[in-house]
Amino acid sequence: MSEDPLKALSDMASDAHARIQAAHQHINPVVEVRRGMRDAGIPADVMTIDCLRTRRRITLILHDGQPGLMLYQFVTMDDEVGNDFKQMPLADVAVDTLFDWMQDYFG
Repeated sequence: MSEDPLKALSDMASDAHARIQAAHQHINPVVEVRRGMRDAGIPADVMTIDCLRTRRRITLILHDGQPGLMLYQFVTMDDEVGNDFKQMPLADVAVDTLFDWMQDYFG
């Protein structure tokens, strides 16, 4: 894993995005890194993966206070992010993980 966890996660999301587009043209997710939490003084990076067709969102958070962990949540684009995040070691996240999540949740 890269020394920069956000770059590593971004690279995996980019690869998963390309695979999803090749396998499921109807899904066409939008991946975005958001700076809002850092701009508000919260030491965390946020990535969202949206499906405009289903209006579903996967939210991924890398919090400086929990190094080595990725927090994640499946919501809709209309919902506010809640407090019920699941977590997994960032070392366990792979392109296949993100691909499967997009395929299953957005498909």
